[in-house]
Amino acid sequence: MSHLCFLCQRCSQPLKVNHTVEASQEPKALMFISAQGETRETQEGGPPSKEEANFENLQDGAFCRTPHPPSGGTSWDYSNFTLLGRLEPRRSLDSIQKTIRDSFDILSGETEVDHPLCVDCTDYLLEALDIELAITESDVQNYKCCLETREWMSEDERELLQRKLKGLELEEAKLHQEVAEVEKNQESVAADLEAAQAETKMLEQQEKQYWKDYCKLKWQQLELNEELSSVEMRLRYAQIQWNKLEKTDIFNATFEIWHDGPLTIINNFRLGRIPTVPVCWSEISAAWGQTALLLLALANAIGLEFQRYRLIPCGNHSYLRSLTDDCAELPLYSGGGQNVFLHNKFDQAMMAFLDCMQQFKEAAEKDESGLCLPYKIHVKKGLMEDPGSSSGFYPIRTHLNTEEDWTKALKLMLINFKCSLTWVSLRYGRK
Repeated sequence: MSHLCFLCQRCSQPLKVNHTVEASQEPKALMFISAQGETRETQEGGPPSKEEANFENLQDGAFCRTPHPPSGGTSWDYSNFTLLGRLEPRRSLDSIQKTIRDSFDILSGETEVDHPLCVDCTDYLLEALDIELAITESDVQNYKCCLETREWMSEDERELLQRKLKGLELEEAKLHQEVAEVEKNQESVAADLEAAQAETKMLEQQEKQYWKDYCKLKWQQLELNEELSSVEMRLRYAQIQWNKLEKTDIFNATFEIWHDGPLTIINNFRLGRIPTVPVCWSEISAAWGQTALLLLALANAIGLEFQRYRLIPCGNHSYLRSLTDDCAELPLYSGGGQNVFLHNKFDQAMMAFLDCMQQFKEAAEKDESGLCLPYKIHVKKGLMEDPGSSSGFYPIRTHLNTEEDWTKALKLMLINFKCSLTWVSLRYGRK
């Protein structure tokens, strides 16, 4: 048995062609079946001849067509293929190729279907054609019904339908015009939309930049608020300190005077000494330096300039400079020793100090709220007077004097300074 090998143009399956040789030497017919089916034997039932075997080899080697993949749409190309003609044993390969090629061209040209097709694809095509035929027959029946209905209609009904048809045509034309206008407007709207999108993009970029600037300014605001809060806190603290300083008496805060029994103390330095309390002379000298500084501060507070002496406070080496006696220096300090009570310059310095204190008292008494000291000062004699005491007078000198009387005179002097501090604080402190 010989066969030709082709591919189905729809499913690309290989096809086999079987032919039957009639005993009466009629033309051989070629029929196509699916490659999956069984091969059909010849009517003679015997093995193929040599000529048929050669022809089968020619078919297998030379006549396989290139498959065309299906288009994937709803329409398919299907055909049946029958090769007619007498198979001559001596026919050449070229003639056989030409015969088959011409047959394919004829079948494919007369229809829209490209050949060959397998049996399954042919059945599918036939089913599709049956469906199309049923639809066509239904349309024909509908058209016949319409024609029959038209014949039954009267002239008025026909005119009415014609008017409705014209109205519908006008409406269709109007709708077409509106569609054209809508398409034209659509182009304009598309352009506007594109411009709006570009503007939106620009606005988004501006918004991002604005947010960046806002965050930066917000951060600066927070920093400035923190700095402002810190400044306000410092200002509040400074105001509190200022209020405290306003209420603080600078003289009383700077110079503290109190007594410890017979001894008076100024800024923790004892001024004077007694046999039972032998105060060292360096402490006494330091106390004299604080007292000189106090008198100079009081004089500056009321604007007083001393006439005969000039106070120079220098701690435990303070002194007075005479303005009349060739600028002689009178020390307000002493080193002690055996002849301490015979030290004339130290005594002169203490008497000169009383002179300066008397000048301050006289200047303060001239004020409207004059200063009134509890103990009187006798500058020429160098005495401090205590009206309530039995002795009455206490010399400020150390020469020919006891330590008790000298210490008492110093105590009365510091009490006068305590009163002077109070008076100056009330009078000039707030100024």
